[in-house]
Amino acid sequence: MDSRWNDPVIVLNEANEPIGTCPKPDAHQGAGIRHLAFSCYAFDPDGRLLVTRRAPTKETFPGVITNTCCGHPLPGENLADAVERRLREELGLNVTGLHLALPDFDYVARSNGYVEKEFCPVFVCQVNSDPVLNLAEVEEAWWMPWDDVVALARVESSPLSPWARLQVPLLAGMSPTAW
Repeated sequence: MDSRWNDPVIVLNEANEPIGTCPKPDAHQGAGIRHLAFSCYAFDPDGRLLVTRRAPTKETFPGVITNTCCGHPLPGENLADAVERRLREELGLNVTGLHLALPDFDYVARSNGYVEKEFCPVFVCQVNSDPVLNLAEVEEAWWMPWDDVVALARVESSPLSPWARLQVPLLAGMSPTAW
């Protein structure tokens, strides 16, 4: 089971304002409850993206290939701090720069009987080391040239997660070496 599956999530109204919390499993059942999340794309100094495969024990989207890290802030936690925390917990990475690239991204996706209904700001960062995988969270990770990730996201049958297939084209015009 996902090591963070029992953490609370921050419930949002349609204006993306916090209106309370609920257990993470509840937010991902039935029609889903709109809640706050984040995605992060970590690049090395050469502009390659660290791509990950989610652990097969994850409750939602197990074994799916995706961006570097995704997660949920804890109640009272700053969103950027949550991103840095999850990069350390999942991949043993320390960030050298963290930038909010897509502040208003949201999506709905379904998998394995669960639903993601998330307001999900997207961050980019640079890291200067290889990951140390927390196998409860990440099955594998590899560095991939950004142009190859962009091309993969444009393929209809792409193995990328639904959110990465939506986020990558929005990030495509940005230069990872500028972050």
